[in-house]
Amino acid sequence: MKNSIYALLLMTFALLSPAIPEAVAQENNGCQREDVSDPPRVIYRCANGLVLEAEAAAGLELTDENGSTRPAAANLSDKATLIEVEPGSGPFQILTPHAIAAVRGTAYAVDVTAEKTAVFVIRGEVVVSRRDGSDPVTLTPGEGVDVSDGQPLVVRTWGQQRVDDLLARFAR
Repeated sequence: MKNSIYALLLMTFALLSPAIPEAVAQENNGCQREDVSDPPRVIYRCANGLVLEAEAAAGLELTDENGSTRPAAANLSDKATLIEVEPGSGPFQILTPHAIAAVRGTAYAVDVTAEKTAVFVIRGEVVVSRRDGSDPVTLTPGEGVDVSDGQPLVVRTWGQQRVDDLLARFAR
């Protein structure tokens, strides 16, 4: 009898396991972390409406300022991250080897390679500058900029294929 109950429990668990979240949320710098797949990525849900979705292998590090309720910034050294900031929730910036992307409330994506940082705005406004704060440009929805050494920062409306390719990395 015990063996049949045990077998039934194991079968039930096996059948229900796809419905169980892929990873239990964990606390990270005041944010809840969740690992998801299809495509593989990590989602950080932070206080005041800050949500960061990073590709699974992204070099993303959240920074905490003196015990604040949510990170004020993040360092991104590789791959892409999609950022959503609730309007009026306070400033937030992404620091990359090439650029700083700062916002007050918006949704945007940042993609980092060894050669450049690409920033694309889905909604709202983002100010992008070089890492030293020079050459700032303001992006609005549908616009992006590539930041690399020795090249001017030129704001462009991105083609639909480039937008689709980037957002597909976040199941959008």
